[in-house]
Amino acid sequence: MKVSAKTQIIGHSQATQFLRDLIKTLAASSSTALVTGESGTGKELVAQALHAQGPRAASPFVPINCGAIPRELIESELFGHRKGTFTGAVSDRLGRFELAHGGTLFLDEIGDLPMDMQVKLLRVLQERCILPVGASREVSIDVRVVAATHKNLENEVAEGRFREDLYYRINVLPITTTPLRERPEDIAALLQFYADKHALPGSRPLKFAPDMLQMLQAYAWPGNVRELSNLVDRFSTLFPSQALHVQTVPACMMPSGLAVLQAQSLAQMPVKALENPSGFLQGPALGPLVERGDTPVTLPDVETTSPDVSSGPWSQTDPLAHLFSADEGSESLAMARSLPAALSASNDEMNEVEEVILLAQGIQTLPPDGISLKQHLIEVERSLIEQALTRTQGNVSQTAKLLQLQRTTLIEKINKYDLRGVG
Repeated sequence: MKVSAKTQIIGHSQATQFLRDLIKTLAASSSTALVTGESGTGKELVAQALHAQGPRAASPFVPINCGAIPRELIESELFGHRKGTFTGAVSDRLGRFELAHGGTLFLDEIGDLPMDMQVKLLRVLQERCILPVGASREVSIDVRVVAATHKNLENEVAEGRFREDLYYRINVLPITTTPLRERPEDIAALLQFYADKHALPGSRPLKFAPDMLQMLQAYAWPGNVRELSNLVDRFSTLFPSQALHVQTVPACMMPSGLAVLQAQSLAQMPVKALENPSGFLQGPALGPLVERGDTPVTLPDVETTSPDVSSGPWSQTDPLAHLFSADEGSESLAMARSLPAALSASNDEMNEVEEVILLAQGIQTLPPDGISLKQHLIEVERSLIEQALTRTQGNVSQTAKLLQLQRTTLIEKINKYDLRGVG
């Protein structure tokens, strides 16, 4: 795998600037590095930057996810095998260490590596040679190893799930990625980057009005940058070329935590600002207006046109189109004027748009006696994963693609719901 020399860590926060400086310093070394941090914080991006800025940049960068490879195949994947070693070994096969010779081997989720493989990896890191499965001679290697994990390896060592000697062997150059919630000043730059990346062909990138940006900066982002990227991808598909305000996106199209912030923001917003049926804060040509007290405040120049229902996702062939293109006196428009779409899910009568979307997703309206939302979501998630595994005959990679999940995340959920035998 060739890593682009343009690999960049986006953001202007102090934490991000420190990370960039640290990578620049550590890239010159060939010592083993350990990248730790929450899922979605860009650990592989850090590993790529270490490789791209170092003396091994012209050589291969080879990633492997230690948690996604079955226990019986992990040794062959790492060290290779010789022809006839086991059923299916019809030819010699190079392992990841040999493929990365002269370059960098990225061991993602090393905390999930089986204990017996930890012993063999320790010896490889010490001796700088490998023994392919079925071989009689060792093979020397010249590889820089960068490991990563979202787990606390010190706790794993204390619990007996990770070897202490291996921990100290890989933790030569420690790097920690900062969660997105601790660097909200990076969110604007990240939104712009992913808006450009996910813009539909022929469409302009999304824009985020100041009120929307403020709400996104206040969100905790449990999925970190990966969650932000996926959310911008969703918005780019639903609202191409538009400028997003707080009330633009229905609550059902947002993460639950962000929907709560949206409801709080709309509750504090003047009624006049919510009367526009297009869902945008309207004002003179200079920009949209938000009333604060008796003084109208002009926000920066942001596009305030309503969705074009003649094309795009709200076309005439879309069953929801009438809800976005209602005549001035229509019932749908009256509802839009009297009830912000983002708040409707919490009221007695569900907004038509959200109800159609929920029904299309197979979700029933709330029963009179209520429901355990947490348990219901768990059952839905487990059912979808089980169906996907059955469809792919247990193939984790194909299941992850079907569900649009990272393989490591899917494996965690398979273990959580005890679905290993499905498919």
